[in-house]
Amino acid sequence: MNRIVELSDGTQLSAIGQGAWNIGDSTATREAEISTLRRGVELGLTLIDTAEMYGNGRSEKLVGEAIAPIRDDVYLVDKVLPSNASTKGTEQACERSLRHLGLDHIDLYLLHWPGSFPVEETFMAFERLVDRGLIGDWGVSNVDLAELETYPENPLVNQVLYNPASRGAELELFPALKQREIVAMAYSPVGQGELLGEKALQDIAENHNATVAQVLLAWAIRDGNTIAIPKASTLEHVADNARALGLRLSAEDLRAIDAAFPAPDQPGPLEMI
Repeated sequence: MNRIVELSDGTQLSAIGQGAWNIGDSTATREAEISTLRRGVELGLTLIDTAEMYGNGRSEKLVGEAIAPIRDDVYLVDKVLPSNASTKGTEQACERSLRHLGLDHIDLYLLHWPGSFPVEETFMAFERLVDRGLIGDWGVSNVDLAELETYPENPLVNQVLYNPASRGAELELFPALKQREIVAMAYSPVGQGELLGEKALQDIAENHNATVAQVLLAWAIRDGNTIAIPKASTLEHVADNARALGLRLSAEDLRAIDAAFPAPDQPGPLEMI
């Protein structure tokens, strides 16, 4: 059964989407990557996340080609670099991303991480882009609670690094996001391969006749206010990700993960990669 997360604007999205980091870099894998993204959408993973930084536009170009025939079925997320996030620079970056994508609008546009430009400038540009019809709404990424509390208004989402080995956001940030009706978006929810060999996770996966990656995705979305955006590079991989929507971890499973990967007991800097 699919699990849905609702944004504060009423948009309902699958709790698992698709990340597009490090795709579009090789002509040898291009067709497979396009097919995988399209298959993911067919399986209900309709949110696709990219950024101008990913391959200097190569990810955007591949994503745009992949979703052009199915644009109405996709919720597209893109991100502006903080070095471009002045009022004028944000608008120019969005226009450039749309040219790379070959599309006429982005559903959700994020500030990739806080930078030197005042956020008021970036947010002003976001509102202009909404008024122009180039983006549907806006959010942020890699923003900690202290930064969030300075904002004049709430973003729709906050995209952060989140998996059992990087769970500092649980302590203060996630409760604050839920209170403010801001959805969390978890990038690298299965880590970068280092978690797949962990015995505690393998044991849970075996008990559920699942993969470790599926266990990690089910764990990431367990609070109902988080969307996980794993990357998939093959049809088999994206099908495995989609099946994680039907995996429910037991209280015993969660205790085992807590034992293997204890949550921090005091706040620290927000991790990011």
